[in-house]
Amino acid sequence: SNLNINDVLGNYSLTLIDALDTLAVMGNSSEFQKAVKLVIDTVSFDKDSTVQVFEATIRVLGSLLSAHIIITDTKQPFGDMTIKDYDNELLHLAHDLAVRLLPAFENTKTGIPYPRVNLKKGVPPDSHNETCTAGAGSLLVEFGILSRLLGDSTFEWVARRAVKALWSLRSNNTGLLGNVVNIQTGHWVGRQSGLGAGSDSFYEYLLKSYILFGEKEDLEMFNAAYRNIQNHLRRGREACNEGEGDPPLYVNVNMYTGQLMNTWIDSLQAFFPGLQVLIGDVEDAICLHAFYYAIWKRYGALPERYNWQLQAPDVPFYPLRPELVESTYLLYQATKNPFYLHVGMDILQSLEKYTKAKCGYATLHHVVDKTKEDRMESFFLSETCKYLYLLFDEENPVHKSGNKFMFTTEGHIVSVDERFRTSLWDDILPGEEESSEKTKPTELKAANFSSNCNRVPDERRYLLPLKSNYMRQIDRMVGLI
Repeated sequence: SNLNINDVLGNYSLTLIDALDTLAVMGNSSEFQKAVKLVIDTVSFDKDSTVQVFEATIRVLGSLLSAHIIITDTKQPFGDMTIKDYDNELLHLAHDLAVRLLPAFENTKTGIPYPRVNLKKGVPPDSHNETCTAGAGSLLVEFGILSRLLGDSTFEWVARRAVKALWSLRSNNTGLLGNVVNIQTGHWVGRQSGLGAGSDSFYEYLLKSYILFGEKEDLEMFNAAYRNIQNHLRRGREACNEGEGDPPLYVNVNMYTGQLMNTWIDSLQAFFPGLQVLIGDVEDAICLHAFYYAIWKRYGALPERYNWQLQAPDVPFYPLRPELVESTYLLYQATKNPFYLHVGMDILQSLEKYTKAKCGYATLHHVVDKTKEDRMESFFLSETCKYLYLLFDEENPVHKSGNKFMFTTEGHIVSVDERFRTSLWDDILPGEEESSEKTKPTELKAANFSSNCNRVPDERRYLLPLKSNYMRQIDRMVGLI
């Protein structure tokens, strides 16, 4: 009866599926092969379960596709992950799941999908017409990969139509999007524009869809979105590591006016420094990461919501989220500054000290008193553990590949591969002019960035990434000193 839990869990071995490629990245071929066989033998999506379209896509569909790509990779970079007599079973499972999610895209006047679907019966009759921007607009990577592997444009087409529909609803005044929309009317029910829950992965997937598929319009949308975020959401001094003023911070504003709506940030926003690394805005990423890390140092975890004005948690639980670890990992890859290894060690020790339980790691019910909940989210294994492992594993094949891999929003690894950059169909969206221009991954040019990965000078690699007076300023800002 607990909807909050059950429509995420879905009754289909969620944690087993979500952790598949973590086993491969760790080079554990025997456990990977055992887990894949278990999925093939026991998992079925023919269930009377109502699930969230977004969660099922990023956790289950994404992992099945990632594991399929790993098994069928002729180079086998992680060791021998092949499965004897493998006959594309994971791809068939992924296809079956995606077909069961398709009814969410039907009977909506905007093309923006319903948030929930029953795997057997389609959209429940009592379904809400409201969905969040991230939930509806972050399906393109997984649906696009599936379409390109199958040579069937349907899945990419519906996901791309949803992205375009959301994009068309942005404010004429600020260019910002809200966080909750009515899928029938296109009316914004939630007018908060921010980088956290309800919005986060929408921006992430504009960039990652471009990296993977090379569709120029995805990069154009991302660049425009990033400019609007910098113009309306960013507060504080202009430069991260010089000048006077408050540390840079991204706040929640009204999408129409750009006016501040509240004084909290949520833990999901900690993904943003990692996204900034991917576009080369490393300086700004360093500053923003330092802010989230300061909150972690204060509590030994990131509260779900932190009120920066009151210097206290608004929502005090921590469900083992990966976002801060992800940004730490990507900043280390970009700068090679050992500071980020120390951050990783700090996070690892906190997890061991406060969240370890008899049969796994537990959600912290309250970051202050460290009480636990009997729950370990599947993303702990698919993301938090994977990014921590990769942070310390310098010799991992991921790092030897020359940027040949990308991570989905659920941390699933996919190869940046030519076969995903050529679609087998002429028109992604019929009735529109086809932009046949494909750009190579190396041509990525983001708007409004202040630095670039290859410009980090050697002497900076062994200093604190942020000058100590700015570090202290951030520590004061979160009540550490």
